[in-house]
Amino acid sequence: MTSLAGNAAAKAAFRASLSGAQLHHAWLFAGPEGVGKASFARQVAMRMLAEASGKGELSGDFDVPEDHPTRRMIEAGAHPDYRVMERLPKDADKPGENLARSIPIAQVRSLNPMFATKPSMSSRRVVVIDAIDDVERPGAANALLKNLEEPPEGTIFLLVSHSPGRLLPTIRSRCRLLRFDPLSDVEVASVLRAELPEASAAEIDALVRAGGGSPGKALGFAGLDLATLDTEMSAIATRGDPDNAIRARLAKTLGPKAAQPRYEAFLARVPAFIATEARERQGRALTDALTAYEQAAQLGPLALAQSLDAQATVFEMGGILARLATR
Repeated sequence: MTSLAGNAAAKAAFRASLSGAQLHHAWLFAGPEGVGKASFARQVAMRMLAEASGKGELSGDFDVPEDHPTRRMIEAGAHPDYRVMERLPKDADKPGENLARSIPIAQVRSLNPMFATKPSMSSRRVVVIDAIDDVERPGAANALLKNLEEPPEGTIFLLVSHSPGRLLPTIRSRCRLLRFDPLSDVEVASVLRAELPEASAAEIDALVRAGGGSPGKALGFAGLDLATLDTEMSAIATRGDPDNAIRARLAKTLGPKAAQPRYEAFLARVPAFIATEARERQGRALTDALTAYEQAAQLGPLALAQSLDAQATVFEMGGILARLATR
């Protein structure tokens, strides 16, 4: 397992605590979605259990060799002292698709049999909750709170949160906060090149812009040719598309049902594109850009929620972009 990019300070703080005399029993990994919080939680959980086992040689801050028995058990889903609690698929035959809206109280209570005994493989067990924001309130949250208030012997909780301000104050108060920040463009690009070795430089650049410091968000746009969309948006914002040619071309390309993923990417990308443009403006031009941003940010979610005609929506989005041409 390779080291994760970015947030060196947060990782150093956790390593310092892990090397100390006593590790706090509950941690809140908080920050924007897609910056590596959940991946880090899983990585340090594996490392903690590997260290506690006393088996094999370990090197590096959080790395665990592929042949380490702890890693092999976790990857096989067979480690008795490791649990990941996350939203489950509604259809067990389609993992990762159509997930439940929340983590219900029954799922939280399913941890109780494990907590009724001591850890099996060492003095430690680890529970990752990805994400704590998804835990149903108030029942499931209160059930989890009991375990945070009276932690089972040897148990470390790693809670991933994209919106820590929305959590119950009683849950936040039981956790030590570890804050994760957006990654730099260089760091995001490094992750993308590792994950998408065949992507062109132009596509990597477009994905970096779309990610806004989040490699996870950027990877969600992979394969959708954002570079071309960015080129078209830039042309509209610069020249205004007076003959509607670019808007018509985009509407024709993004309108078909088969283009739905790219259509949704376009709807998400336009507000971010406008926000970037707004940073370079002043006075009336800035006011126009902010107005355009509000309109685009409202139109995208509305179009998806109400299943508005895709071609008409793309054309309207293009019209919002065209207003940026009047500086």
